[in-house]
Amino acid sequence: MRKIISLKKNLLLLFLITTLAVQSQTTRKYSNEFMNIGVDAAAFGMANAVTASSADVNSGYWNPAGLIAVEDNQLALMHASYFANIANYDYAAFAMPLDDRSVVALSVIRFGVDDILNTTQLIDDQGNIDYNRISLFSTADYGVTFSYARALPLDGLNVGVNAKVIRRIIGDFASSWGFGFDAGLQFTTGDWRFGLMARDITTTFNAWSIDEDEFATIQGAVEGQNQELPETTEITIPKLQLGVSRKFVFHYDFSLLAEVDFNFRFAQTNDIFSTSFTSMTPAAGLEFGYIDVVFVRAGVGNFQNIQQLDGSDSVGFQPNIGVGFKYKGIQVDYALTDIGDQSAALYSNVFSLKLDWSVFR
Repeated sequence: MRKIISLKKNLLLLFLITTLAVQSQTTRKYSNEFMNIGVDAAAFGMANAVTASSADVNSGYWNPAGLIAVEDNQLALMHASYFANIANYDYAAFAMPLDDRSVVALSVIRFGVDDILNTTQLIDDQGNIDYNRISLFSTADYGVTFSYARALPLDGLNVGVNAKVIRRIIGDFASSWGFGFDAGLQFTTGDWRFGLMARDITTTFNAWSIDEDEFATIQGAVEGQNQELPETTEITIPKLQLGVSRKFVFHYDFSLLAEVDFNFRFAQTNDIFSTSFTSMTPAAGLEFGYIDVVFVRAGVGNFQNIQQLDGSDSVGFQPNIGVGFKYKGIQVDYALTDIGDQSAALYSNVFSLKLDWSVFR
């Protein structure tokens, strides 16, 4: 039993030190990644390929220019669980038209792990185990986004901007505040729609505050590592998403929405197309609709070069499926991500709800 407790203690210490130590890099390929997971089960079902077609309250996340399509107040809610329900991912958004040419929106994202056992003080200096020294803490990431969209004089051209506030908390050990901006554009011509979304266009800056007393209790937990306080700033580099979509209507009752997106990071990553300047991975999604009430969705994305245990490389990808139902302003959607476990990502069940304010009138 003592060996098991000691192992848990070492694992927790390693987790905390690793989490704090990553802040030592002032510019990182992967920073504030919880803001890149996505929102809305309908979008997940299409493998997040919605940069051009997004046209509701969720556009505040996907492309704020799409908010122009909101004609009445809209509310969206979503919940998903990751890592066998250890981590919870929640999202809420509200959009409101100001006039016939502008819309504002507010969205909140939380990704957190709650009630983590803090066993750093379980064994005292004399080697005695005292379970009363165990405490609980949570680690949570929050993203609050303020969005504004406006229709330009050129017919079919809309623009939007986001102002983001990031709050990250690791129990009593460390916390940070971050700020950043996004900008989006959509252009519609006939049955074609084009979208451009630039995330973190000015880079998103995070400033960390580390409790030095708490840090001192784990400072020497891993020999030779993290013996000094890590750097307290980090910068999230910009990302660019390009999308093109088209909607086909058959016999008035049946529709097919198809979109292809190209997602760029300005860093060398494991994306299938990668250089020292930029990396790109595509995503494609389909949505079949019947009388604008029932929807079936499928998509594939997250193409990555994955190194196997034997040292060889393979290409991983993430296939998704989803269904949706809409009736009198109420829309319920479900998505199952990573069908068949083809990518390094874990599969998850995602549920979301969208309400048009007309339901309450």
